[in-house]
Amino acid sequence: MNQIRLLNSDEIECRVGTISEKGLSLLLYKDARADMKILDETFGAMNWERQHELIGDNLYCTVRIWDENKHQWISKMDVGTESYTEKEKGQASDSFKRACVSVGIGRELYSAPFIWIPATKVNIQKKNDRCITYDKFKVKEIHYNQNREISDLVISNQNGQIVYSLFPAEAGKKQSITTFSGVEKTVNYEQSINRELERTGVALDTVLKRYKVQSIQEMSEETCQKAINSLKKTKSKAA
Repeated sequence: MNQIRLLNSDEIECRVGTISEKGLSLLLYKDARADMKILDETFGAMNWERQHELIGDNLYCTVRIWDENKHQWISKMDVGTESYTEKEKGQASDSFKRACVSVGIGRELYSAPFIWIPATKVNIQKKNDRCITYDKFKVKEIHYNQNREISDLVISNQNGQIVYSLFPAEAGKKQSITTFSGVEKTVNYEQSINRELERTGVALDTVLKRYKVQSIQEMSEETCQKAINSLKKTKSKAA
């Protein structure tokens, strides 16, 4: 079966995950149009199909792809969740996108780093005691490593200003060490901190307040290492 290509920058959209007076986090996602485009490119418009089925109160989608070598249909199924606007349409679209992830489209987005935009780079307003923003964000540039994981990422706002960047050579965020085999290994401090936050259940704001910064990107290499060592001494949230 043909290999599914990785997503291009213009096929990835940004959505606000959390927002506060200190800044906001972004999530990366793909839409159903990108899925259909890649299915057409990879397998041919006439060699795949989708079917929706209501099981209980949930709408499921099955994506079938014709495998010429095996001479059979290969099926992947997943369930959708409701949208805030159109219930049925939202579930149909979401179940299709999830089924396409099962096929292999967009799995690389799961390797995305924690994306934090500090308040100094975004216009955050208060409305009915809630923080909101009308800023729009897009992926300006993205690259992947040999494992199909995100290695470089640049995000800009509606004015074209860069608000987030992740590069292998970014000072203070990554360090090169040599393993026993003599192969150079890259240590990503940001990913290490996020893993420890997830393991311990400690809030990111707690770490940022402690080291008096607004984002992990503002932390020096030494501060990152201190934060990691401190978190490693903290018990897991499941303990």
